[in-house]
Amino acid sequence: MRHPFIVTLCVTGAFVLSGCEKGIDTEAVDREFQGVNAIDGTNLNDVMLTVSDPNEAASYFQRANQADPDRIDLMRGLAISLVRAKRNVEGVSAWARVVAHEEATNTDRVELADVLIRNNEWDRAETVLNAIPPTHETYKRYRLEAMIADSNQQWDKADSFYETAVGLTTTPASVMNNWGFSKLSRGDYSGAERLFTQAIQSDNALFTAKNNLVLARGAQGNYVLPVIPMSQTERAELLHSMGLAAVKRGDVITGQGLMREAIETHPQHFEAAARSLKALESNVVN
Repeated sequence: MRHPFIVTLCVTGAFVLSGCEKGIDTEAVDREFQGVNAIDGTNLNDVMLTVSDPNEAASYFQRANQADPDRIDLMRGLAISLVRAKRNVEGVSAWARVVAHEEATNTDRVELADVLIRNNEWDRAETVLNAIPPTHETYKRYRLEAMIADSNQQWDKADSFYETAVGLTTTPASVMNNWGFSKLSRGDYSGAERLFTQAIQSDNALFTAKNNLVLARGAQGNYVLPVIPMSQTERAELLHSMGLAAVKRGDVITGQGLMREAIETHPQHFEAAARSLKALESNVVN
């Protein structure tokens, strides 16, 4: 990232020195600085896509698109930034414009399908994915295919797509968690438990998988916390989730005990668990 700045200094210095000896060729200066600005702009685009506030990045790419509306890289930058900012309605429109560009790729079409799902436009997302050749085999494509199959309750297809997606990434925790949740929603609690456990083994910081694992165990009447890495706060939250699972299963006394333990375990006041326990105790009294 330092190189463009160094180049700018060198170019500027060269012009200053030459200006001491003779008149400056303004056309040459413009040409040189156009080249430097192009390099700087490319690096700035990358920065805006990775470390910038997504709303600021969206504003930057909106201005850039207005200045150069035919550049697909700027169109992609705007679409990516809008999705990062969770402005999914605008993101759908932005990705649709990218896909309509003559230089659009199948990867762009997958991104359009992704934001359509985020915007709850499942049928349209399915249409977009169906138009992509089967030879385009990527992790994200298969993960989205699995989610759509889930939404259609096509369980065999969903399992096949999830399995393929897992094999196409070195970081499968999130897709294993999604697959486990699919199993959980079908009532396959033991299958869900296995997948959540594998997700945690892949990424032991994924709290969603930990919480889902507790729910899968609770649905089977197993109210013992699994042996997994957890902080004191996480332990309290998992006890609360397990208490809720117990109540849902009809084991109200067990659920109350788990919630009391959650309140005692939490390093601070655990408002959510306290409210749940109070509601349960009120119902029991009534």
